[in-house]
Amino acid sequence: MQTALEQQIEALFDAKPARYTDEDRKLFCEFKNDLNAGRVRSAEPDASQKSGWRTNTWVKKGILVGFRMGTIVDMSIDPEKLPFLDKDTYPVKHFAVSDGVRIVPGGSSIRDGCYIGRDVVCMPPMYVNAGAYVGDGTMLDSHSLIGSCAQIGRHCHISAGTQIGGVLEPVGALPVIIEDDVLVGGNCGVYEGTIVKSRAVLGTGTILNRSTPLYDVVRGKVYAATDTEPLIVPEEAVVVAGSRALPRGVGKDWGISLYTPVIIKYRDAKTDTKIQLEDLLR
Repeated sequence: MQTALEQQIEALFDAKPARYTDEDRKLFCEFKNDLNAGRVRSAEPDASQKSGWRTNTWVKKGILVGFRMGTIVDMSIDPEKLPFLDKDTYPVKHFAVSDGVRIVPGGSSIRDGCYIGRDVVCMPPMYVNAGAYVGDGTMLDSHSLIGSCAQIGRHCHISAGTQIGGVLEPVGALPVIIEDDVLVGGNCGVYEGTIVKSRAVLGTGTILNRSTPLYDVVRGKVYAATDTEPLIVPEEAVVVAGSRALPRGVGKDWGISLYTPVIIKYRDAKTDTKIQLEDLLR
C-alpha cells in the first residue's frame, strides 16, 4: 500500500507544474529528510526478488523532482577563490558531532539527500551523491566516488580511487549495491546496477558492469547480467582483474586478450587476516 508521501511524490513527478509552490517545496523537504535519515531508500533488500533487492521507483522519482524544482544559487564559501553554483535543493549535507561520522579535513563533499551511518569514516577527498546510502562503520577512502542512489552496506571498505556507480535514469533501474562486509580494492569500478554480495572481496583494479561476464574458476561457472537481472557477485567471492584470450579470428592470430574479472577463491581465514580493518583507525 502506498504511503501518503509516496502518492504525493508520484503525483508531483507525473504532472510537472508551471511553477513549484511553497507546498511542493515543503513536500520535497519532507522527502529529503527521510532520505537523510535512511527511512526511505532508492533500493532495499527484498527476499522475494531473485537478486535479493528491489528498486523503489518512487524514491528515485522524488530525487529527480528535487533536481527539477531546484534553482541554481551561489553556494560558494569564497566566490572569487572557490566558486560553487548548484541547485538550491541539494546543498552540502550538514552533520553534527552527535551523528558519529568522521569527515577528515581535506576537501570531501557529501550532498544532501543521502544517508551516512554512524562510525562512517570519510577520507579526503571523496564524494557521495544524492540518494546514496552508506551503512554503519564503512570507510570511504580518498578519491572514492559514491554515485547517486548507490547502496553501500555496513562495515565495508571502499578503497582509494574507487568508483561506485549510481543510477537515476531510467527510474526503474536498480542502482549499484555493495552489501555488508565487502572490501572493494583501490581503483576498482562497479557500475550499471551490479550487486556485490556480502563479504566479497574485489582486488585492486577490478571492473564490474553489465557487459563483462564474471568467470568463477573455483565453481566452474560464468556469471553475467541479463535483460532483467544485473551481474551478481556471489557471497565471499574473491575477485581479481584477469584476461581471456580471443578464441577466433584476427584477434586470436594477434594474441589479443580481453579484460575479464575472475573469481580465484572464496573467502577464508587467510583472506580475513589479510584484509582485516584496524579498529584503531576508527
